Amino acid sequence: MSEKTKYELEFVVQSSPQLLYQYISTPSGLSEWFADNVNSRGELFTFIWDDSEEDAKLLSRKSGERIKFRWVEDENDGNDYFFELRIQVDEITKDVSLMVTDYSDDDELDENKMLWDNMISNLKHVLGSA
Repeated sequence: MSEKTKYELEFVVQSSPQLLYQYISTPSGLSEWFADNVNSRGELFTFIWDDSEEDAKLLSRKSGERIKFRWVEDENDGNDYFFELRIQVDEITKDVSLMVTDYSDDDELDENKMLWDNMISNLKHVLGSA
């Protein structure tokens, strides 16, 4: 299996960092924009879309700043890929950005970036910042 490529995207979001953190770190917040439904049992989060579900392990979180997950399937395959959602506030302008770090196969990179674009667009809509 080929190595995946790490990439990072930045999205400017009109929201307070505290509110944005609620939407990226809680099952109820994530189910508003990331998946149809999200359940968590401790460190394990289950993301449900239409007729599929994926489990992800919570790797780390820093309250108000970032959250990092690894898909259980990647972990079972011995891969150390992860996806991270990180809130960044510009010290001068106070603009709030959501930084997305993820991994993708090269042939799916554009498609995955577009998927994140769509999901963050949903998040902005939910936040009222679209």
